[in-house]
Amino acid sequence: MNAITKTDKATDAGVSRRFFLVGSAAGTLVLGYAATSKLSEALAAGPGAFAPSAWVAINKDGKVEVTVGKADMGQHIASTMAQIVAEELESSWKDMTIAFASNDPKYNDPVLGAQITGGSWSTGMNFDAMSRAGAAGRITLIKAAAEMMGVPEAECQARESRVRHTKSNKAVTYAQIVASGKAAKVWTADELKAIKLKAPAQYRLIGQSVPQLDIPSKTNGTARYGIDTFLPGMLYGKLALPPVRYGAKVTGLDDAEAKKVPGFVQAVVLDDKTGTTSGWVVAVAKTYEGARKAADALKITYDKGPHAAVTDAAIVAEAKRLQAEGTAGFLFVKNGDSAGAIGTAAKVMEAEYLTSLNIHAPMEPMNATAREENGTWHIYTGNQFATRTTGIAAAVLGVEQAKIVMHQHYLGGGFGRRLESDMVIPALLAAKAVGKPVKVIYSREDDMRMDFTRPLTYQKVKVGLDGNGKPVALEHDVIGAWPTARWGIPEFLTPAVDKKGPHDSFTVNGADAWYTIPNHTVRNYKNEVAQNATPSGQLRSVAPAWTFWALESVMDEIAAATGQDPVEMRLALLDGSGANAGGDKPQTSGGAKRLANALRTAVGRSGYGAIKLGPNEGMGVAAVSSQERSSPTWTACVAHVAVDPGSGAVTVKRLTIAMDVGTAINPDGVKAQIEGSALWGASIALHEKATMKNGAIEQTNFDGYTPMRMADAPEIDISIISNGEAPVGCGEPAVTVVAPAIANAIFKAVGARVRSLPITAEAVKAAMKA
Repeated sequence: MNAITKTDKATDAGVSRRFFLVGSAAGTLVLGYAATSKLSEALAAGPGAFAPSAWVAINKDGKVEVTVGKADMGQHIASTMAQIVAEELESSWKDMTIAFASNDPKYNDPVLGAQITGGSWSTGMNFDAMSRAGAAGRITLIKAAAEMMGVPEAECQARESRVRHTKSNKAVTYAQIVASGKAAKVWTADELKAIKLKAPAQYRLIGQSVPQLDIPSKTNGTARYGIDTFLPGMLYGKLALPPVRYGAKVTGLDDAEAKKVPGFVQAVVLDDKTGTTSGWVVAVAKTYEGARKAADALKITYDKGPHAAVTDAAIVAEAKRLQAEGTAGFLFVKNGDSAGAIGTAAKVMEAEYLTSLNIHAPMEPMNATAREENGTWHIYTGNQFATRTTGIAAAVLGVEQAKIVMHQHYLGGGFGRRLESDMVIPALLAAKAVGKPVKVIYSREDDMRMDFTRPLTYQKVKVGLDGNGKPVALEHDVIGAWPTARWGIPEFLTPAVDKKGPHDSFTVNGADAWYTIPNHTVRNYKNEVAQNATPSGQLRSVAPAWTFWALESVMDEIAAATGQDPVEMRLALLDGSGANAGGDKPQTSGGAKRLANALRTAVGRSGYGAIKLGPNEGMGVAAVSSQERSSPTWTACVAHVAVDPGSGAVTVKRLTIAMDVGTAINPDGVKAQIEGSALWGASIALHEKATMKNGAIEQTNFDGYTPMRMADAPEIDISIISNGEAPVGCGEPAVTVVAPAIANAIFKAVGARVRSLPITAEAVKAAMKA
């Protein structure tokens, strides 16, 4: 089925959830939370649908529709949510369908209280709620079926979308039960919470690689992406952008040449009250080609603003200044007395680590279509943060948020880029200006130049060792832009340990690692030069991709400097003592010992230390918790590389990855996610770099920004550890572990220690000479 979006448009269904709630005698039942918003053209919208919660509805033909409040960008999260529901509902997989939620608050994430897709949170944070929705449906259907068959409820069993009386073998289908109208229960939140869910040993569908529900529509061309939106009377908008990334103002506009372009309508200077964009103009025309030509014909003058001289070097220089000064940092971790322990340590080591700006560059460029109808604004796009985008849209237009309706679509790649809302702003303001629907499509150049990049980061690590080479103190300073602080959402910031105020912990997560080191300090610094000039966003795996780059590199440096095996040293530190025992939340159960197990698994599978390597080849390891400390995905990697000693060129021959996901909902889907994220990690490690000069991103297409090509892809060996623990995310973790494993393997191969990403042949060759 092609997933569709549930909206609040009255003409979509004409009946409200309140009508369904009070009209159960007419063959319709709602269990869960009563609401007054409208249903869409979804299957469940027809008379007679049975909805165990806002997330699940069963139609009279037995089809089960799962409404998904998450953005699906190829990770099959919609299908995953359906599989979780189907397990407890005991429905047949062939009956499952999916629909995307609108921005109605009733579809907010049950844990986060917002519609957001990121951080590999979706499965772990929604597993319980979706399981209970399915279980509530099963329980109610069994009760109704027992009444229909005139048998005791306790003698009935649900399987494959039907309820069977175990003694007589009589059965009724879910379709028959719903059509009868006999199911009638409104589940309260407390009742849902009290349901006893299945134990992992009872799963029949979870853990099976069932076909992903979105694949048929994506292969036959019926899947709808934001860029596929076409509305009656729709016009097209093309951006005309300033020569700097941020801070410019339009001082003059001459559209005389644009008016000569056939179909040109208007050039709209964006008055963006949210400050998301600056200095943007939209050329509106009857066709995209006309809009593009008109945009090229516009003559625009600018005040380039205060960041027009910013470069990479300036960002790094400011980071080093902040770290050396030492007063602007916010304490993220403060265990013991790291300064005192370092002062008395037998050996002290220091190292600096850098990561560059990185661009998201999803295959579907940013786009959005906007239209106004009777005072309500409709937005058609694929977005990862509908709650924030709703607020941005309302602020841009100066209307109440209730006047904004988001129509969610599939995303042709997101990776954190579509957590932003910039793409809806030109569509909305252009549509408002011309009084017609407008579709804005970024060119590839627009998309790259105005990307919310992964921050350029500088990290300083200092370690104190005892006489046996064991770390007794670790100080870790992280300096970069704070993307989450830019969002202006206080709930997403974290109070500093030293009471200094809130800080963006999404730029330092991972530095609070699970190694047992008694004295540990982590400071988080905001680089205002980067914050204002870039500005940065969230890219797949967020902070752990740079914090573990530093941490797992320095762990290997300790091992090399003290003559220890890097695997055995890590295992000794992953002893699970104290707070590292985990268990404070379901996803942390087992703590550091689960990471140790993942490391042993990867090492064993790789042949590390057991197979003979060729000349200038090496194997390097890394072991990470991947995400925030409260939602770890225990991941280990062994990278096997070969280095050309003449040029310094690195070839990654094989990546062996072991990942403990707790419960693998769909193993084939998990494997695909690990493969994709491992390749992304390798690409960032070796190939991808964006640069800033004169306040602008220099790379504008794939000739200058060069992700890994297929010819460079290594062999990947994956071990999925599924042990019945709480499920965790798997879309980002491998990104965080690959780069340090590769760097550590390079050191093993040729003795070159590289500390900056991406790892270039020139840097390796220089390190070989050092």
